[in-house]
Amino acid sequence: MPFRIALSGLDAASTDLQVTGHNIANSATAGFKQSRAEFADIYATSIQDVSSTSSGRGVKVTRVAQQFSQGSLNFTSNNLDLAISGEGFFILKDTAGNTSYSRAGAFSSDRNGNVVNHANENLQVFAPIDTAGTRFNTGATVDLVLPTLSGAPQATDNVIAALNLDAAETQPGTAWPAGTTDTTDVAYSAAADPTFESNITTDMYNHATSTTIYDSLGNSHRATMYYRKTATSGLWQTYTYIDGTLAGDGATANHYSTLQFQPSGALDTTAGSVDAQGRFDLDAWTPVNGADPITVTFDYAATSQYGADFAVNDLTQDGFTAGRLSGVDVDNSGVIFARFTNGQSTALGKVALAKFNNPQGLRQLGDTSWAQTYTAGDVQMGEPGTSSLGLIQSGALENSNVDIAEQLVNLITAQRNFQANAQVITTADTITQTIINIR
Repeated sequence: MPFRIALSGLDAASTDLQVTGHNIANSATAGFKQSRAEFADIYATSIQDVSSTSSGRGVKVTRVAQQFSQGSLNFTSNNLDLAISGEGFFILKDTAGNTSYSRAGAFSSDRNGNVVNHANENLQVFAPIDTAGTRFNTGATVDLVLPTLSGAPQATDNVIAALNLDAAETQPGTAWPAGTTDTTDVAYSAAADPTFESNITTDMYNHATSTTIYDSLGNSHRATMYYRKTATSGLWQTYTYIDGTLAGDGATANHYSTLQFQPSGALDTTAGSVDAQGRFDLDAWTPVNGADPITVTFDYAATSQYGADFAVNDLTQDGFTAGRLSGVDVDNSGVIFARFTNGQSTALGKVALAKFNNPQGLRQLGDTSWAQTYTAGDVQMGEPGTSSLGLIQSGALENSNVDIAEQLVNLITAQRNFQANAQVITTADTITQTIINIR
């Protein structure tokens, strides 16, 4: 019987050595979680046995338990390298639809733009409900896919102009061109045609500014706004030209819009061409490149007429040209944004994390990933930073949580245990030989 007791000790010590060696071998594996061998004694007793005199039958390995403590973060230069700071696992799916879970966040994109790990498993995210990245569908996960095509352009619909028109200005001495725009009219003169910006001279207006707008194909066009003080107190005319041709307001004969200011200098939204929100629409202007007609709404609500120099405080528009993917950003809440060369950004999704009531019950699959089991409990998916789930660190990987010094001490301990059990076998053999030699 001592032989079998010692053999069980040798087996246990050997398992301990294997576990420790496995930990040491993966000390540099990103996302790896160390394990420890846990043991229990063995007693073979029956109802008639006297427990106080039972010597025991050896030792057994009860389980190899993983330790899911946090590993340190190693920062990299790849934005698709992700680390979880806190509880949770990345959710991965292979081409067959099988789901696995991992703490290793070394991701890259394949030829189709899918964000995958080294095993070609797709990173799972919550799909965005809006492109601003404020709301996500947390009821299901989808593969994270980077756009491989250019970002679609957007035609300009709105221009916000926050200006100050100098109240000290007077009406210009030269009248705005009032010639006919009908080229079939016998009185037509191209030199006096108000349709053409080339006929506008500096003595016809007080102030001018311009901005770039875009059509439905993403082509840029220069929009220039001219502001002309009238003889009426606080009343200004504004003429808008796009690429040198008039794109005015059809509500007036000469296609200009009017801005009326109160004695306080604020825009009067009850007079002039503006509506109650300080806006007016220009007539549709048709590009010559086949794009859809451009219909622009100008917002002058923040424009003033004070006794100060002309100033452009804000001049923005909502159109943009086509763009190529220039980079990917991931914030600490897990929202992935695609950046384009046209200055736009779009939310592609939000990293989905999973947690389990008993993570030590997960089944190891290799490749630094785990599978759900009955012992681990049901998977609980959520957004980073919610519940007890950790935050996401982009451009970083979680190091192995193996402590080399601790593992080397474990090696010494396991080795001594192995040697001690081997000595039990030697001693038992000596005793057996002594008994055999009795005559």
